[in-house]
Amino acid sequence: MSEPTVADMWFDPVCPWAWITSRWLLEVERVRPVQVRFHVMSLSVLNEGRDLPQEYRALMDKAWGPVRVCVAAAAKHGEPVLRDLYTALGTRIHLGKRELGADLYREALVEVGLDPSLAEAAESTEHDAALRASHERGMAPVGLDVGTPVIHVPGPDGRTIAFFGPVVTPAPKGEAAGRLWDGTLLVAGTPGFYEIKRTRDVGPSFD
Repeated sequence: MSEPTVADMWFDPVCPWAWITSRWLLEVERVRPVQVRFHVMSLSVLNEGRDLPQEYRALMDKAWGPVRVCVAAAAKHGEPVLRDLYTALGTRIHLGKRELGADLYREALVEVGLDPSLAEAAESTEHDAALRASHERGMAPVGLDVGTPVIHVPGPDGRTIAFFGPVVTPAPKGEAAGRLWDGTLLVAGTPGFYEIKRTRDVGPSFD
């Protein structure tokens, strides 16, 4: 059997659209020879210095916490821990509608068998250099006029196919997830292709 295609996804735990895309990718693993690896980007880093609405600025101030916790956990245990930690964080943030904060981070860490003291990283700049480096690795191939989700896939000619999206709701299941994967790779892998887009008329659905 051939080796699975590695799909690297960059996420910020606070983004509901990235959460839905991540659940779709996990479904894709079930129906296509794909292995998903998770990495951290930061909407707070991305939006530094930008003029933002007050409510979104407040979210960006809080959003430093969960990405710092993720990077601290990855620094201590390796990036593979991000798969389960992201699930534990995202379940609380997006499904549980929990407030960002130390209690949420500690609960998520304990759930996946990690030291709850890693939650202290949320208020520390100790891992910010590593956070920015991970963010840059994810965003450099796609540019800074997009957010998350960002996905990198190795192309047939050796170059990296990198793209923002897909932004979809709810996450397709079963073969529908596989077909979306096939189509996404087809368009994203086309030289010179940049964008398909339409106005969103519904919010994120986590069904």
